[in-house]
Amino acid sequence: MEKKTKERTTGRRKEAVASVKLSPGEGQFFVNKRPLDKYFLRETDRIIVKQPFVLTNTLNKYDIIANIKGGGYSGQAGALRLAIARALISIDADYKKVLKKNKLLTRDPRMRERKKYGLKGARKRFQWTKR
Repeated sequence: MEKKTKERTTGRRKEAVASVKLSPGEGQFFVNKRPLDKYFLRETDRIIVKQPFVLTNTLNKYDIIANIKGGGYSGQAGALRLAIARALISIDADYKKVLKKNKLLTRDPRMRERKKYGLKGARKRFQWTKR
């Protein structure tokens, strides 16, 4: 049931948006024209990004070219993981059961709370003084 084509998908997390092009290959991974190890310096971010491949046993079967904008590294890693999971499903629908069971297809809805007027931030207030 596997088809050999390039797939383009997007994933979002917090303020980060990841666009992924997944194609059959030998496991090359580029994020914003840099290798995965050079872009994500923390090991936890690299583990999060590779999670869909580990669960579907496709770690060195596909080449990935990803472009990520916005957010921090943690949000970008989550956005990239969602985009990769979606791309794997569009290549082979049999992966959906495994990825859904491990909650990799759910878009995390948590966003940054906006700053309110009259306050220092979203919730922090200025110090009150009696005299």
